[in-house]
Amino acid sequence: MEYSGNGRPVPRDMPGLVRQAEVARQIAQLKEEIDQLQEAIASHAVIDQAIGVVISLGKLCPEQGFEVLRTVSQHTNTKLRKVAALIVNWPGGGPLPDAVHQALEQALTEVGSS
Repeated sequence: MEYSGNGRPVPRDMPGLVRQAEVARQIAQLKEEIDQLQEAIASHAVIDQAIGVVISLGKLCPEQGFEVLRTVSQHTNTKLRKVAALIVNWPGGGPLPDAVHQALEQALTEVGSS
Protein backbone atom coordinates (compact mmCIF):
# COMPACT_ATOMS: atom_id res chain seq x y z
CA MET A 1 0.00 0.00 0.00
CA GLU A 2 1.22 3.51 -0.77
CA TYR A 3 1.12 6.35 1.72
CA SER A 4 0.58 10.07 1.22
CA GLY A 5 2.96 12.75 2.47
CA ASN A 6 1.03 12.93 5.75
CA GLY A 7 1.35 9.17 6.41
CA ARG A 8 -2.20 8.19 5.46
CA PRO A 9 -2.75 5.14 3.25
CA VAL A 10 -3.71 5.91 -0.35
CA PRO A 11 -6.13 3.69 -2.29
CA ARG A 12 -4.50 2.02 -5.31
CA ASP A 13 -6.41 4.18 -7.80
CA MET A 14 -5.48 7.47 -6.07
CA PRO A 15 -1.65 7.67 -5.98
CA GLY A 16 -1.39 9.88 -9.08
CA LEU A 17 -3.90 12.39 -7.73
CA VAL A 18 -2.23 12.46 -4.33
CA ARG A 19 1.16 13.03 -5.92
CA GLN A 20 -0.28 15.85 -8.03
CA ALA A 21 -1.84 17.45 -4.98
CA GLU A 22 1.43 17.14 -3.05
CA VAL A 23 3.40 18.65 -5.95
CA ALA A 24 0.86 21.50 -6.23
CA ARG A 25 1.18 22.14 -2.46
CA GLN A 26 4.98 22.18 -2.71
CA ILE A 27 4.86 24.55 -5.69
CA ALA A 28 2.58 26.94 -3.79
CA GLN A 29 4.88 26.80 -0.78
CA LEU A 30 7.95 27.51 -2.94
CA LYS A 31 6.20 30.42 -4.67
CA GLU A 32 5.39 31.93 -1.27
CA GLU A 33 9.01 31.49 -0.18
CA ILE A 34 10.25 33.14 -3.38
CA ASP A 35 7.91 36.10 -2.80
CA GLN A 36 9.22 36.48 0.76
CA LEU A 37 12.84 36.32 -0.41
CA GLN A 38 12.22 38.91 -3.14
CA GLU A 39 10.61 41.23 -0.59
CA ALA A 40 13.55 40.73 1.78
CA ILE A 41 16.04 41.56 -0.98
CA ALA A 42 14.14 44.73 -1.90
CA SER A 43 13.89 45.77 1.77
CA HIS A 44 17.60 45.12 2.29
CA ALA A 45 18.50 47.30 -0.71
CA VAL A 46 16.38 50.20 0.56
CA ILE A 47 17.85 49.86 4.06
CA ASP A 48 21.38 49.90 2.62
CA GLN A 49 20.56 53.03 0.61
CA ALA A 50 19.12 54.72 3.70
CA ILE A 51 22.25 53.86 5.66
CA GLY A 52 24.19 55.63 2.92
CA VAL A 53 22.05 58.75 3.27
CA VAL A 54 22.37 58.71 7.07
CA ILE A 55 26.14 58.20 7.12
CA SER A 56 26.50 60.99 4.61
CA LEU A 57 24.35 63.35 6.72
CA GLY A 58 26.07 62.57 9.99
CA LYS A 59 29.55 61.64 8.75
CA LEU A 60 29.16 58.25 10.45
CA CYS A 61 30.36 54.74 9.84
CA PRO A 62 27.88 52.19 8.43
CA GLU A 63 27.27 50.54 11.81
CA GLN A 64 26.32 53.91 13.27
CA GLY A 65 24.10 54.60 10.27
CA PHE A 66 22.17 51.40 10.88
CA GLU A 67 21.90 52.24 14.58
CA VAL A 68 20.40 55.63 13.66
CA LEU A 69 17.81 53.95 11.42
CA ARG A 70 16.95 51.47 14.14
CA THR A 71 16.61 54.23 16.72
CA VAL A 72 14.34 56.29 14.45
CA SER A 73 12.24 53.21 13.77
CA GLN A 74 11.84 52.49 17.47
CA HIS A 75 11.14 56.09 18.50
CA THR A 76 8.51 56.59 15.82
CA ASN A 77 7.02 53.09 16.07
CA THR A 78 7.54 52.71 12.31
CA LYS A 79 8.88 49.64 10.57
CA LEU A 80 12.56 49.94 9.70
CA ARG A 81 11.98 49.39 5.98
CA LYS A 82 9.36 52.19 5.97
CA VAL A 83 11.76 54.60 7.74
CA ALA A 84 14.45 53.60 5.24
CA ALA A 85 12.15 54.26 2.26
CA LEU A 86 11.19 57.69 3.63
CA ILE A 87 14.83 58.64 4.18
CA VAL A 88 15.90 57.42 0.73
CA ASN A 89 13.19 59.50 -0.96
CA TRP A 90 13.72 62.57 1.22
CA PRO A 91 16.81 64.08 -0.55
CA GLY A 92 14.90 64.05 -3.83
CA GLY A 93 12.03 66.04 -2.36
CA GLY A 94 10.03 63.20 -0.85
CA PRO A 95 8.08 63.97 2.32
CA LEU A 96 9.66 63.19 5.67
CA PRO A 97 7.04 63.14 8.43
CA ASP A 98 7.80 65.49 11.32
CA ALA A 99 8.09 62.65 13.83
CA VAL A 100 10.62 60.82 11.63
CA HIS A 101 12.54 64.05 10.95
CA GLN A 102 12.76 64.90 14.65
CA ALA A 103 13.75 61.36 15.61
CA LEU A 104 16.39 61.36 12.86
CA GLU A 105 17.90 64.65 14.07
CA GLN A 106 17.91 63.42 17.67
CA ALA A 107 19.49 60.07 16.76
CA LEU A 108 22.16 61.77 14.64
CA THR A 109 22.96 64.11 17.53
CA GLU A 110 23.17 61.23 20.01
CA VAL A 111 25.38 59.08 17.77
CA GLY A 112 27.57 62.04 16.86
CA SER A 113 28.18 62.92 20.50
CA SER A 114 29.12 59.39 21.56
